[in-house]
Amino acid sequence: MEYNYLPDTNIKVSKICLGTMTWGRQNTQEEAFEQMNFSLENGVNFFDTAELYPVPATPDKYADTEKIIGNWFSKTGKRDKVILATKIAGPGDYTAHIRKTGFKGNSINEAIEGSLKRLQTDYIDLYQLHWPERITNTFGNRSFQYYNDSWEDNFEEILHILKSLIDEGKIRHVGLSNENPWGIMKFLEYVKKGLPKMITIQNPYSLLNRLFEVGSSEICKREFVGLLAYSPLGFGVLSGKYMNKKMPKNSRLDLFPNLKRYSNVNSFKATELYNEIAMKHGISLTDLSLSFVNDRPFVTSNIIGATSISQLKENIESVNVKLSPEIIKEINAVNELIPNPAP
Repeated sequence: MEYNYLPDTNIKVSKICLGTMTWGRQNTQEEAFEQMNFSLENGVNFFDTAELYPVPATPDKYADTEKIIGNWFSKTGKRDKVILATKIAGPGDYTAHIRKTGFKGNSINEAIEGSLKRLQTDYIDLYQLHWPERITNTFGNRSFQYYNDSWEDNFEEILHILKSLIDEGKIRHVGLSNENPWGIMKFLEYVKKGLPKMITIQNPYSLLNRLFEVGSSEICKREFVGLLAYSPLGFGVLSGKYMNKKMPKNSRLDLFPNLKRYSNVNSFKATELYNEIAMKHGISLTDLSLSFVNDRPFVTSNIIGATSISQLKENIESVNVKLSPEIIKEINAVNELIPNPAP
């Protein structure tokens, strides 16, 4: 395994981060335990979760993933072996069953207390804001129209609350998720006032969605913020299992057909072209897709999600695959031809 430091810290995290979004829905607790054991045994020391998980999020499954992780900590006593990240859910229809107040009032304090209890731990290594409060183009809608909303800038207030939780020892560091360049930079302004720095940003990044490169990657470089890339396989599309109109039974798109971000015509066209590159160079499409993300200079860790140990093994071993300049050139040619089909 290879490791990077979380920016501006002495904390080393594995290049592969264990994503947990399916635990409690597509995966049982027993399967989740097996994944955590296997990951730790193979050098993965970074686990990411959220109070929102599992996804799709529903009231009856609220925070089940955190509970599973907490049960594993209780059973194994290995909390000190893991760099643990979780998130507070932002406001919206998708999260209305959790709370409707966003990050206002006592919401952050209540959320962290709930996560600590479910995770059976005294502290969170990285606590992230899961979605902005304001209305913004978080899913890359090509026809998105900005309009006035009732949101008022409360970034400084949020950071003061997070600082108090850091001072209490309940949080070590803070980060963002699904945030845009303006929001990242706005939060970073308050570092000058002695408030906590958002050291990471968890956004989608894959061969099907390279929008992070447009503006946010420069922020990572110049402001020392690390990308925690999620959906590097585009809900499994970049594993190739859906090519030729296949629909494997119990796969994510089979179980949840409404999750269409990566399953449009151009995404499948691009996937076929990336598969041709992989076959030409004698590697799997999964390895091509993950190794591309693993070694981008602005990526701190690549969040992978697997529903089986065989998938998890292949995902972890992608750190050993290094793409040549020739392969990168061929990847970029496809991106020029079909740019960001799944924004």
